[in-house]
Amino acid sequence: MKITVNDCLKLDAFAGSRLLACPQNADRRVRTVSVLDESDIPMGVERNGVADQMVITHFWSCNNDIASQVQAVTGLGSKHVSALVIYLNESGVRSVDPAVIEAAEKAGLPLITIKDDGRVTYSMLIDQVLDQILYGNNYSDNILNNTIYHLLNFEKHSSFPAALSEAAIHNGYQIVLMTEEFNPILTVETRHLVKIEDAVQTARKEDAFHINMFTRVEIEGVVTYWGYIEIKDKKYILVIVDNDDNYSAAEMTKLAETIQLAIGMWKYTPERDSRSEFIKSAVRGDLSFCHTLLDESGLRGMQFPAVFLVRDIDSDELMDVVDQYKKKYGFSVLTVTDDNETFGIVYTQEGQDLGIIAKNASLEMFEALKGGRKDGRIFHITGNESLEAAVEGFRLINRTRKYMETVFPYKRVFSKYEISMVCDCVFLQSGSAMLKKMYLDLLEPFEREVSVNKGRLLLDTLSTFVLDAGMNSNKTAEFMGIHNNTVQYRLKKANEILGAEMTANRIIPGLTMALAIKRLEE
Repeated sequence: MKITVNDCLKLDAFAGSRLLACPQNADRRVRTVSVLDESDIPMGVERNGVADQMVITHFWSCNNDIASQVQAVTGLGSKHVSALVIYLNESGVRSVDPAVIEAAEKAGLPLITIKDDGRVTYSMLIDQVLDQILYGNNYSDNILNNTIYHLLNFEKHSSFPAALSEAAIHNGYQIVLMTEEFNPILTVETRHLVKIEDAVQTARKEDAFHINMFTRVEIEGVVTYWGYIEIKDKKYILVIVDNDDNYSAAEMTKLAETIQLAIGMWKYTPERDSRSEFIKSAVRGDLSFCHTLLDESGLRGMQFPAVFLVRDIDSDELMDVVDQYKKKYGFSVLTVTDDNETFGIVYTQEGQDLGIIAKNASLEMFEALKGGRKDGRIFHITGNESLEAAVEGFRLINRTRKYMETVFPYKRVFSKYEISMVCDCVFLQSGSAMLKKMYLDLLEPFEREVSVNKGRLLLDTLSTFVLDAGMNSNKTAEFMGIHNNTVQYRLKKANEILGAEMTANRIIPGLTMALAIKRLEE
C-alpha cells in the first residue's frame, strides 16, 4: 500500500512533531524505516541512504557538530530518502540549527522533529509506520485480506491455481513459482511485461535470493519481489510482480507467507518440473524417459546441438556467461547443478542453419567460460542434432570424465574429439588385453634399447609433444621447463628408437593411442 510522509505525520507517534523543511516533498512514499546511529556519518549515510526509506536519529554522535549534521542531511537527501526524523533531547540535539534546515531545503529532504519526552520510542514509531505500510487505514481493503478472501473461497474455486489467479487479478500482482533450477511450474500472469528468462538473469545478478525475506528487483521498469518458500519440505522460488508498484517489501513478504499457508490448506502439489527431469534423464542416459517428457517439457521439435559438463566454475559466473550467449545468439540452455558440477544441454528450433549457428555459438561460449579460470574444466560434445546424439554425448562425458585429465593434464576444455579418443583408450585398457598390449608394444623399445631413466625421459618428452603441445616443440619446451634445443634433440632420439617419422599421417594415430594408454596405465 502506498504510504507517504504526510500519511505518517497523522499517526499518534508523530503527535506534536514539526515539519521544518521541504513540506512540498511530504508526498514522498515511505516503504521502510531505519535508524541512523553510526558514529561515522559517511558510513551512516551509506547504510541508511535508501530511496523511499524514512530515517530516524538522535544525532548522538554529532549532537554538537553542526557540520556533521549538515553532511548527514545533504547525503541522505542525495540518496532520495523519504524523510529524516530527528529526536530532540536535552542531553543531545535540543533544537535544529538553521544551517541544517537550510541544507535540508537545498537537498529536498523533509526534516521532521519529535520531542524525546519518553512518550514515543523508536520502536513505537517504527511499529506504527510499518503497520500503516502493511495495513493502511482500512484493514478490510488491504492486499492480505483480499488475497485471503479469494484463496480460501473453496466453494467458488476448484483448485489452488484458480483461486490464486483471481486473487492476483483483483489485487494487481502476478505470480511465478519456480524450481531452484529456475524452471517455471506455476505462472499467474495478469500483464505481459517482461520475459521470465530476462527477469531471472537480472535477479541473479542482483543477488535477489535470500532465505528469510523477499528482495525488491526492478526489471525494465517492472517491480518484482523474489524469495524462497517451502512446499512439502522442498524449496521453491516465488516471484511476485507488483504491476503498479503499489506495495512494499514487507507486504510482499506477508503475501508470500499467506500464499504458502494457502498452498498447505489446498494440499496443492506443484506440477513435476519436466524440464529438470528431462535433463537429469539425459545425463543418466535414460533415452526412453526423455522421449516421454518431450511434449510435457515443450521440447518436441527441438534439436540439441551441444551437451556439456562444467566443473569447478562458480555457478553464478557460469550462468552469467550462458545468459550472455543465449541472449546474443537466441539459443536456449537447460542446466542442472550438483555441488561443483553443472550439466547442460543446448537446444534450438529444428533447422539446419539454426543448428549450425547454435553449434558455433556453443563453441564460442565454452572458450569464454574457460577464460582465465585455471581450475575449471569443461567437457562438451558439440555438433549434434538429435536427442539420441545428445544422450550419447552425456554417456561419453560420464564415461571418460575422470580419465580426461590423466591423458590431457594441461587442457581445460575437452571436445568430442579428445573425449572419443579417451573413451576408446579406456575401452582398450579395460577390455582386450591383446589389443592393449599391441599398442603398448609400440613404446616397448624405449625400455629395451636405452636405459630406464633415459627411456622415461624420452617418453615423457614425446607424450608432452604429441598429447599436450599439439606437436609444437616450443610449447613442449614451455610445458616441460626446458630449452627448445633439448626438446629437438630428444624428439630426434625418439624418432630413431621408433624407427619411423612420428609426425607422419600413418604413424601419429597409433602413436597417440599408445601414449594415451600408457598415461592411463601409469
